[in-house]
Amino acid sequence: MNLVFFDIECASVHKTMAKICAFGYVLCDEQFNIIKKEDILINPKGAFHLTDRRGERGLELPYDYAEFKKHPPFPAVYSFIKQLLEDKNNLVFGHAILNDVKYLDLETRRFHLPSFDFSFLDSQIMYMTHVGDFSRQFGLEYITEKLNVVFTPHRAADDAYATMKVVEELCRIRGVGVASLAADMGVKQGRISSHNVVKPTSAAFEKYIKDRDAARERRSRNRTKFYIYLSRRKRRKEGRLYGQVFTFSRNIEDDVDVSMPLVGAIYEQGGTYSQKLADCTVYVCEEDDSTVRTKNARQMSDLLIVDTAGMREMLK
Repeated sequence: MNLVFFDIECASVHKTMAKICAFGYVLCDEQFNIIKKEDILINPKGAFHLTDRRGERGLELPYDYAEFKKHPPFPAVYSFIKQLLEDKNNLVFGHAILNDVKYLDLETRRFHLPSFDFSFLDSQIMYMTHVGDFSRQFGLEYITEKLNVVFTPHRAADDAYATMKVVEELCRIRGVGVASLAADMGVKQGRISSHNVVKPTSAAFEKYIKDRDAARERRSRNRTKFYIYLSRRKRRKEGRLYGQVFTFSRNIEDDVDVSMPLVGAIYEQGGTYSQKLADCTVYVCEEDDSTVRTKNARQMSDLLIVDTAGMREMLK
């Protein structure tokens, strides 16, 4: 069995079109001995409109853009790429590979070519599973810095090489061969066939998504419960907290076992509650809270900020 690591660069990407300008790959054996490393440049048949993942800041690819016009368009290299990725003797990897697979699919649709048909593994999901952190996307630059791998970002063949080094290091750390790595980590291959794409994943990643979605649903229910409770509170015209307006951090609002009794006590003592920071005089959050609302509150010099313990002291 051989291993194929590939990466794609595009001149521009839209929802229904991805104009590929470079296909880079590394072909190696199971011991990560490189058989071939190549950058295939492709005429994208369109202008370069490069942005970051948010579609904002322009990116610079490490190529002479005029060089792409000297190369044939995607249909000329389609058969080679298809044979490379669909070879049953090759195990295919990429980093955040789902995007690249979708780019390939969009190009086949654009040029009316048959769909690709192959399975693939994602080194990003493997790394996230290995470190047990799914809260963020780990880019190649971050991971390779940790692993002391030198490469040129956004040069397709070098990104493919860096992906290979990530997988090689995971094999070394976990003490398994590449053929056993996915099973050892509980990682599942993705697949493209007949223009249908199945995402790569892992058992740990699926559990994270399930737990995250459950937590979001719980927060949504609690927030609704909190604001219904709040809407039924009536302002008193006297009390030690009369004239004071309170706002809680999102985390405290969502913890109804804490927030509802506090709001009840605030109103009993003549205070009121507002969702708007601009209206409040006292903001309640914990010291380690880093949510947007809390960051904005800490920038307001005339606002008293207390934690829940301090809030309870005010209510005594």
